[in-house]
Amino acid sequence: MKNKKIIIAGGTGFIGQSLAEYFGNDNQIVILTRGLAQTVNNNFGVTQLNDDAKKNVRLVQWNGKDAGPWCKEIDGTDLVVNLTGKSVNCRYTNKNKQEIFDSRTDATKAIGQAIRQAIAPPALWVNAASATIYRHATDKPQDELTGEIKNDFSVQVCKRWEQTFFAEATPNNRKVALRMAVTLGNGGVIVPYLNLCKFGLGGHQGSGKQMYSWVHVEDICRAIEFMFNQPTMAGVYNVSSPNPITNKTFMQTLRNVTHHAIGLPAYAWMLKIGAALIGTETELLLKSRWVVPTKLQEAGFVFKYPNLDGAFKEIIAKLPRKKYHLF
Repeated sequence: MKNKKIIIAGGTGFIGQSLAEYFGNDNQIVILTRGLAQTVNNNFGVTQLNDDAKKNVRLVQWNGKDAGPWCKEIDGTDLVVNLTGKSVNCRYTNKNKQEIFDSRTDATKAIGQAIRQAIAPPALWVNAASATIYRHATDKPQDELTGEIKNDFSVQVCKRWEQTFFAEATPNNRKVALRMAVTLGNGGVIVPYLNLCKFGLGGHQGSGKQMYSWVHVEDICRAIEFMFNQPTMAGVYNVSSPNPITNKTFMQTLRNVTHHAIGLPAYAWMLKIGAALIGTETELLLKSRWVVPTKLQEAGFVFKYPNLDGAFKEIIAKLPRKKYHLF
């Protein structure tokens, strides 16, 4: 893609910054953010944008729910990517649950309204979704065609998010919901995992048998670009490596690539105590996510990082060795 205008809502986090870096050299990027000076997000030391990309990136303020001056940015835009949503890495109190729901649905509705009012609406609206929408699966993989959806809290979040997205009437553009797996790159979840390895705690979590679906962040960027160039692609797509692994294999591969020989496991009872202490939920580690990208591959998309070992090696090569005791 070149010479396009791309809006990234909620773009100051790890995935948003990765998209800005990927598309920023050759396109104009507008990042919608709730706070220009300081934004609370999951940006665990995201890669800094290169100089060429920085020149093409603008930050525009919005509150994630109301119309405002930001709406004029939608008019004439080629692509909108909405990543807005409070992190689920918290305790599931009633207050946090409501904020998790509202942050996703309010932003989606606001973007839908802006697109309806645009004279020249974007060709494609991509809304973040999550592979967590599928049930805890240890027996078979879940895809868009035959996957089973239950009704625990994280699934409710995913269902309401997608329902809100597809309920927004924007007949003059295509819409794609990206059910993203755990995303790996220079930032995000890789940082706490590396810290576990650094202190000898990089063993499996729980039984280690739960499936772990993942995707390299560059493949998310490439998938969005692929979808933009394929005018028939619309609806729901899983964006996850075609080769999910177990939690035990995930941690073992990370230890091997980073040359950490010792990795003590964290059993379920330990995780429950730890989760309460740091303010999160054990579901984030113990749910078996066995997701495959059937529709994306059927459309002809080829993953650059289909295997975990190669994905880890690319990521680790860019990280400071001393900080994480690498090699």
